[in-house]
Amino acid sequence: MKPAAYAYHRAYDVREAVELLGELGDDAKILAGGQSLVAMMNFRLARPSALVDVNRISGLSYLRRDGDRLRIGALTRHHAVETTRDPAVLGGYAVLPRAAHWVGHYPIRTRGTFGGSIAHADPTSEWCMLALLLDAEIVAEGPHGRRTIPAADFFHGFLTTALGADEMLVEVVFPRPAPRAALTEFAQRRGDFAIVAAAAALDTDGTACTGARIVLGGVDARPVRVPAAEQVLAGAALTTDAFAAAADVAAREASPPGDIHGSADYRRRLVRTLVTRALEEAAAHDA
Repeated sequence: MKPAAYAYHRAYDVREAVELLGELGDDAKILAGGQSLVAMMNFRLARPSALVDVNRISGLSYLRRDGDRLRIGALTRHHAVETTRDPAVLGGYAVLPRAAHWVGHYPIRTRGTFGGSIAHADPTSEWCMLALLLDAEIVAEGPHGRRTIPAADFFHGFLTTALGADEMLVEVVFPRPAPRAALTEFAQRRGDFAIVAAAAALDTDGTACTGARIVLGGVDARPVRVPAAEQVLAGAALTTDAFAAAADVAAREASPPGDIHGSADYRRRLVRTLVTRALEEAAAHDA
């Protein structure tokens, strides 16, 4: 199929993009990489009245260490994250390039954008899961200036976020290094949307867990944390048995849907397997 008719506009800076969004109304959408939006338009699952192309805006493609914080510009391509060799990024944030290979197929990674993925808010999006896992801050610009939204408050539901219709996501900020973190997922074919995904981050004293975070994708309308499973690991030794116990709790806590890709019970079994795998991988990493 082909998309319904729409008006096309090109913005050359963030202020112009925001002004266009305000003028064009709630049905206007930002076009960045277009790897999600254009596909939805072709199937007429999305029918924006207008597109605001932001690809010509300069200065929004970067991975930049700022003290302990890592700043990622909204127009940074997935492939740039995947292939970075910057020691400032790899020192504490190596989970990002490690996770990038799960993002779609190679052509998608070369065109899709980090900010676009966050704004699209697919519940199995790797970047959305890691934003929640690592307490990222989402920076948006609107007609009244910039505001920062914690990732925990940003994702409202399936493809729904805290962004206003007249706001543009401009940056994602990760506040602190997470050297022991991992993401893994399962899809029926490589590059497909994950049926279930799991991400984990561990704080340790060398032999025991002093803190844990676990995030699931594909079990709800948005990425979700599993506090009950995290509590199982508090003070626990870094062992396969401890990780399996946490994974069992995560599977019991999950309330996934059933569909043509798998029943709810099948997804719970995937949760158990993937959480164990993510915890084991996270524990194995030093940076």
